[in-house]
Amino acid sequence: MTQTSVPATSFLTFTLHAHLPYVVNHGTWPHGMEWLHEAAAETYLPLLRVLRNLERDGVRFHCNLNLSPILLEQLAHPVFLAEFPKYLQRKIVAAQEDEAFFRQSGETHYADLSQFWRTFFEQALGDFNELDGSLIQGFRHFNDTGLISIITCCATHSYLPLLGTDESVRAQVRLAVQTHHRHFGRAPRGIWSPECGYRPAGEWICPVSDPDGSPLLPASYRIGLEQAFAESGLDFFFVDTHLIESSRRFAGVYELRDDHAAPDIAGAPSSPDPRSVYQPYLVDGPYLSPRAAGHAVAVFPRDPQTGLQVWSGDTGYPGDGHYLDFHKKRWPGGHRYWRVSGPRVDMNDKEPYRPAEARARVQAHADHFTHLVYQALTSAPATGAPPILCAPFDAELFGHWWFEGPQWLEAVARNLHDLRSRLGIDLTSAAEYLDQFPATSLVPLPAGSWGSAGNDQVWLNRETSWTWAHIYPAECFVRELVSGSRWRETSTGTAIAQQLCRELLLLESSDWQFLITTGAARDYAEARFRTHIDQFDELRALWQDFVNNGSLTPGQQTRLTEINTRDGIFPDLDPDLWTDSQSARTGSEVL
Repeated sequence: MTQTSVPATSFLTFTLHAHLPYVVNHGTWPHGMEWLHEAAAETYLPLLRVLRNLERDGVRFHCNLNLSPILLEQLAHPVFLAEFPKYLQRKIVAAQEDEAFFRQSGETHYADLSQFWRTFFEQALGDFNELDGSLIQGFRHFNDTGLISIITCCATHSYLPLLGTDESVRAQVRLAVQTHHRHFGRAPRGIWSPECGYRPAGEWICPVSDPDGSPLLPASYRIGLEQAFAESGLDFFFVDTHLIESSRRFAGVYELRDDHAAPDIAGAPSSPDPRSVYQPYLVDGPYLSPRAAGHAVAVFPRDPQTGLQVWSGDTGYPGDGHYLDFHKKRWPGGHRYWRVSGPRVDMNDKEPYRPAEARARVQAHADHFTHLVYQALTSAPATGAPPILCAPFDAELFGHWWFEGPQWLEAVARNLHDLRSRLGIDLTSAAEYLDQFPATSLVPLPAGSWGSAGNDQVWLNRETSWTWAHIYPAECFVRELVSGSRWRETSTGTAIAQQLCRELLLLESSDWQFLITTGAARDYAEARFRTHIDQFDELRALWQDFVNNGSLTPGQQTRLTEINTRDGIFPDLDPDLWTDSQSARTGSEVL
């Protein structure tokens, strides 16, 4: 037997969640297109570089990479394709100007760092040109060859547990699947539920009230999110650890039977080890009843041991004193010349960045992580299938927030490749694992997220409740409009309905509430939300005038075109996605 033919005894699956809110045509600096340019230069292109290196050397990676649909729309947008090379040129010129200043000042080390940045952005520009501007095609290549497995997300990264109608939930998911197919030529196997949010089936009570204290929407029975995923043909998603822990504490775990019928929880036989977070589970609920005969969807829990080690800027790898400091920049060019230096070191006391020392720490941290993974997997309880450790992270952590992150990912992949005969660990994708070891244990999940306190509070609180007071009526209006037939009768009616759906999708982006709650770019987030609700209200008035008069005035037609030009995301959007009839469609029919 060759080394590669020896079966692995355990698995590691990275999940990188790449997403940015829609910023095209909505500002440049400090908030807006600058976010997209930075992510492309510092995360997406370096990640593609890592994938090329691994492919060249025959090293497995097989991670799950989510490219959110709204991010895909932006990476393919003519504005980004035109502006990104200009951004890179500005960064190159800024590095040249910095070098001239530092040379004149006799600061040789900083001058050398200026050359480092010039080379970095020249390489980014060269990579972009080599791809003919299409980062999407670059990722598609590695998806087609199997080095990565690209999954999807909700259309505009909505926080699904708080959406007010099942039609909105289904539309976010179905449009995501369609967009993925348009860009990659195939349907996705899995989905990243934004913020790892989940809500089971059951009665839903509107969390926002009218001024008189009555609920903004009546209580209603709602589907579980796994049903929306299953209806679109998706096989798996991800949740935080505590959802599995809460489920085993209050409900238990039991084995899937041929008829999909679950025994009473009180007498349910446990799986070999219901405590393990190193295995996928099938999500139980009414959708899996014998009468519904639904498609079971698997869920992968996040590993609690390794996540903080990678993510935390205080106690994790990114906080190491040798790594590039994210916050301190030299203006006007914005290049970074200083290292983290230590915990809570004042900005004025940051020490110069030394790339060679940072590279040495990358390998040390890759070695440490490899050991942590090995320890976790070897101590995982036996469940009948090889254990799998799921390590999900925001993709932008690697390269943008943690500059050395892409090199760390590559070092981990190479470690596992070189040590496979000793450790027995393979990198794999969630889909590949399920194909080899189908999940059989059913688990009824509680509601939750990977946000602060594990619930909805990041997206629904005193500072953000006003946004939901706008979103819920907008959802109901769209459902009512598209359930009728008037919008289908003319091209103008269709155009208005499509743009109303687009504005609703942008309103539903979870980014606005996140930025408001955390205080990061709060003014921008509030302004963006108000822009979309104003445009939604304007479009609703256009619709009413169109219904009353049978046409729009030239001025109204011009305004409709202006809004579409600014926010014309998802060009083939079908308003029919928001109708009740969608619940009966299968995953293949949505494409």
